[in-house]
Amino acid sequence: MKANALSADEMKSQSVDILDVDIEQFRINNFVKLLGDDLNDNLQQLKASKPADLLEVKTANKWIEQASRRPIPRMLFSEFWFEQELCILFADTNVGKTILAVQIADSISRGQSIPGFKLETKAQKVIYCDFELNDKQFQSRYSRNYEVPYQFSDNFLRVEINPDADFPEDASFEFALSNAIERVITDNGAKIVIIDNITYLRHENERAKDALPLMKHLKRLKSKYNLSLLVLAHTPKRDLTKPLTRNDLQGSKVLMNFCDSSFAIGESSSDSSFRYIKMIKVRSTEHIYDSYNIMVCQITKPDNFLHFNFLHLDSEYKHLKMVTERDREILEEEVRGCILEEPSISAYAIAKRLCPEEKKFSSFKIKILRIYKKIIQDVNLCDEVDSSQQDPFNPEDFNRLNGDEEFPSCTNP
Repeated sequence: MKANALSADEMKSQSVDILDVDIEQFRINNFVKLLGDDLNDNLQQLKASKPADLLEVKTANKWIEQASRRPIPRMLFSEFWFEQELCILFADTNVGKTILAVQIADSISRGQSIPGFKLETKAQKVIYCDFELNDKQFQSRYSRNYEVPYQFSDNFLRVEINPDADFPEDASFEFALSNAIERVITDNGAKIVIIDNITYLRHENERAKDALPLMKHLKRLKSKYNLSLLVLAHTPKRDLTKPLTRNDLQGSKVLMNFCDSSFAIGESSSDSSFRYIKMIKVRSTEHIYDSYNIMVCQITKPDNFLHFNFLHLDSEYKHLKMVTERDREILEEEVRGCILEEPSISAYAIAKRLCPEEKKFSSFKIKILRIYKKIIQDVNLCDEVDSSQQDPFNPEDFNRLNGDEEFPSCTNP
């Protein structure tokens, strides 16, 4: 037994050897685990730093499945503006864009719909970037003679440009303003943003190369922070006898092409205080409020809140300015006066002289041609005009009036 027994030294030596093996194995296993974790972390960082592919491909069913996990967009201003949309509201100057936009912001901040319109969301924060009115003008609109102010919800956050702010010398004003708006969004956690108006974000919007970066920037903000954006824009001087269309939005067509929805405010010829709201572009619903179903409103301020008051639905054509018989008579008298004053004058010269706006010259010249022919054939005028000028048209004038020759720009007398 003694032969088989281990001495204390041997047992001590053996136990030490066994312990040493266990520790070494533990160290190896631990090193492998740490190395694996480190490699995995590096791989994740590499994936995160790698730019995303420009195009993402999935089956149509996968896209629908992915979209089904997100909530259905709710109405913010009836069918005109839904959640998570980049919407453009446009109208001519002094028609009421800011009045309606503030009213929409007030409605969303309170969680209360505007009478005649729908709101499907609860009360929430709204950031209103007001680059049009100063604080005193704002007070005037939303108080009774600068006293008894209207009480807005604390969810209504109005933003003005700080005139004392220092802008980086190496950055443009538009760039600094865009960054400042993004900071306001992140600092306040609002999901509803209204910008009044788009010209402050980018001064030049007439060309596609200027408008495209702006729209990409707005869409990036919308996607990054899950925003609902309402952006106000102008229209150039327009013909009030014609319906509102997407072509009335001032700036490049890129603005209309890249927005999700758009609606416009038109002036009613029936009353100076009447306005109508018309859908221009829509993606989330059918085109409900078209030319034959506009929403007629009246701008009113019964107490301390200037707002749109919904009246009824109507046809846009009933609110357009009509060319009356008296208007035609006045134009005919002007043409007749030009001929009497200068018997040798051509129809083209008359059209150029009387043209109200350069952009209307193409259609205006045709109208003048018809009146000119009528007057020349009028027997009563034959005695007043020299016989050699009874038909002062020549082939060159006729070709020019019918568009066979390019016209110089129209100038008023």
